[in-house]
Parts: sequence; C-alpha cells; structure tokens
Amino acid sequence: MAEFFASGHAIEVISFLILLEAGFLLLLRIRYGRGPSPLESMANLASGAMIMLAVRSALTGGSWQIIAGLLMASFAAHITDRVLRFRSTG
Repeated sequence: MAEFFASGHAIEVISFLILLEAGFLLLLRIRYGRGPSPLESMANLASGAMIMLAVRSALTGGSWQIIAGLLMASFAAHITDRVLRFRSTG
C-alpha cells in the first residue's frame, strides 16, 4: 500500500474520480438545469485537481518549480471559483 501512494497511483485514482465528478455535475446541469453552472463547477474542481497534481509531483520527486506552478494554478482556480460564487449570490 505504501508503494501505491509513493508512486503517485493513489493521486491518479483521485484525479480520475474528480473527472467523473465533473462529468456527473455537467450531466445533471444539462439534464435537469439545476446545480452550479459548468464554469463554477470546473473552477472548483480544477482547484482540487491542481492540488492533487502538486501532491503527486511531490510524491514522485518532481521539481519545486513544477509543484509551485501547480499550487499557483490551484490558487488561481480557487480565486476564480470565489469570484463566480460572489457574483452569483448577489
């Protein structure tokens, strides 16, 4: 089990689950017209996905520049999510 995490495979599984969640939310929005907008959903999920990729990079010996870039991308997606939520609430 330690190798599963150290190799980054656990993060790949989590990333796949994030992708499934994105598809599910988009399908619900298309089918029922309810829930967060696709842009809101993608901004939120992109933030988490970038953090997961940063963790994977750290686990597998990635450079600090790659890790920092992924964390900055996560922050940008998070700020985008916050802005979209504040705009939609009023």
